[in-house]
Amino acid sequence: MLLIPAIDLKDGHCVRLKQGVMDDATVFSENPGAMARHWIEQGARRLHLVDLNGAFAGKPKNESAIKAILQEVGEEIPVQLGGGIRDLDTIERCLDDGITYVIIGTAAVKNPGFLHDACTAFPGHIIVGLDAKDGKVAVDGWSKMTGHDVIDLAKKFEDYGVEGVIYTDIGRDGMLSGVNVEATVKLAQALRIPVIASGGIASLDDVKALCAVADEGIMGAITGRAIYEGKLDFRKAQAEADKIANGN
Repeated sequence: MLLIPAIDLKDGHCVRLKQGVMDDATVFSENPGAMARHWIEQGARRLHLVDLNGAFAGKPKNESAIKAILQEVGEEIPVQLGGGIRDLDTIERCLDDGITYVIIGTAAVKNPGFLHDACTAFPGHIIVGLDAKDGKVAVDGWSKMTGHDVIDLAKKFEDYGVEGVIYTDIGRDGMLSGVNVEATVKLAQALRIPVIASGGIASLDDVKALCAVADEGIMGAITGRAIYEGKLDFRKAQAEADKIANGN
């Protein structure tokens, strides 16, 4: 089980939002590159970047901060990026800059043809991000609910050739209320591709709960507010996850 620190970028700073509300942002660092280095030193084996301004604007807005992170990381670990990625040229630019995986969220739901083209043009580099509440998918920075069933949509995207699915329970994200293990397992069981859990990880107990079901197809978990506020010790949590994976 891979624990993946989230670095959410707004106006060039590292922030965290509560339930996706842009006006409810806590700034944790004004140096994104240093923040990336910090998590690598804590044992991170992948980083999750979100361009929050980009997600709302529909095109990348924090490119200088992203480049600072990539410069710091080099080729040490893979970096995945989401937020405002709506065309193939943007994907190509991201990959050229050194991003390993591009996450497509709202655009995948609204324009499945684009996702299909992206998977064809950049095989092995496309992850789909599905944000859901009560089994239904939300789009546009969680501001709009759709009638799409999350499992049905994930299966369709699996057939397109996406590398994996990031599943966020938007009722829990940034609220430190515990991860929705049941819904995550249900999705993972329905798919052949790996699922990355996101939203609500609050403690080591949440990490252990996910590790217990990792064999169902859950390869990792994104963690944000808990590690920034000190409620979860990232290094200890990753060590514990590795221990469980090794059967100790």
